[in-house]
Amino acid sequence: MPCIVVCGFPCSGKSTRTEEIKQYLETQCKRSVTVISDHSIGVDRNLVYADSKQEKETRGTLKSAVQRHIGKEDVVILDSLNYIKGFRYELYCITKACQTPQCTVFCDSNREMVSLSNQERPLEERYTQEILDALVMRFEPPNSNQRWDSPLFTVQRGDRLSGEQIVDALLNRKPPPPNMATQNQPLSSTNFLYELDKITQDAVGVIMAGQKTCVPGDEISIPGAKEKITVLRPLTLGELQRHRRQFIVYTKMHPVNDVNTLCNMFVQYLNKGLR
Repeated sequence: MPCIVVCGFPCSGKSTRTEEIKQYLETQCKRSVTVISDHSIGVDRNLVYADSKQEKETRGTLKSAVQRHIGKEDVVILDSLNYIKGFRYELYCITKACQTPQCTVFCDSNREMVSLSNQERPLEERYTQEILDALVMRFEPPNSNQRWDSPLFTVQRGDRLSGEQIVDALLNRKPPPPNMATQNQPLSSTNFLYELDKITQDAVGVIMAGQKTCVPGDEISIPGAKEKITVLRPLTLGELQRHRRQFIVYTKMHPVNDVNTLCNMFVQYLNKGLR
């Protein structure tokens, strides 16, 4: 699925533009559209954006949702702040690896206007003023000269968004060619991916269960691995799953012939990543 990354200040009209694009693609192009947003994954934005750890986990969840739905036929729209240019680059790498086009829609606005729009929302949907100001301050605007933000469509409140230009960018443009960093290598056996998924998921389950009876500094034995997990602090399921996904992506690009080594490789990867 081609991907549209919608970004902008909080309350700048991103969801309205997302719905506008979705309607155009469905009615004019007969395309199926999947919208991924903070709301769709159940994010309490005032809680998440006040905690850097939770915010990082939320970005990982959004990115994983894009990875699951992306392909070459239908369209994925990511409706979130997407205010960090490094995160937009990660999304670009995903679409490049899948050999599908991507474009960026920037809902341009100013601090006064988004603050007023925030106050007009129902109380349960508002950002606190402190969170709103912090997100506006941290926003890194897209740049059409950067390949991960291009093609860039900048639209202000009240402007007409050109559906024709977006369709041309998504459906009539060749995707960027994959390179060594993004192209998946052939799997070493037909059941490799199944074994990789099962082994890593089982290991995560053992770690979560083992934490219930250990204290920081203890080691957890993983069946099938020579090394042990050193628990230096409490580990969350979301954190382990994020490292698991990263390990799977890496291992798919660098497959091994002996699946019996995967569990020990995963333990080594975790011990390095969780320090």
